Amino acid sequence: MNKLTTFALMTVLATSAFAHSPVDHTTPENGATITEVPPEISFNFANDIRLTRVDMHHQDHPSVRLDLGDQTSFDRVFTLPLEGMGKGTYRIEWRGLGSDGHAMQGEFSFTVE
Repeated sequence: MNKLTTFALMTVLATSAFAHSPVDHTTPENGATITEVPPEISFNFANDIRLTRVDMHHQDHPSVRLDLGDQTSFDRVFTLPLEGMGKGTYRIEWRGLGSDGHAMQGEFSFTVE
C-alpha cells in the first residue's frame, strides 16, 4: 500500500511541475551586458501562459509598468516595447497565469553600459 501511495503522490507532484511554464529564453538574455537599450524585450516560455503584468525597474528611476497591448491571450512568445532609461541595470519582473490556472512570476535582468 505504501508503494501505491508514494507512486500516486509522485505522479501528482510531477504533473503539477510540468503544468507550469518556465521562461526558456529572454531577449536580452538574463544577466547580459549590452551597449544600447533595446527597443523591445521578449519572453519565450516553455508552455502557454497569459501575461498579466510586467514591471521594469531601473537603478536610477522609479518602476514602470510595461504596456501589454493586445498580448493578453495565452501564448508562448511575447514581445513588449521598452522605453529606455539610459545606462544601468534593468530588472524586468513578470506575472502571469499558466494554462492550468496557476499564478506564475519571474524576473530577469540586464545591464546597459
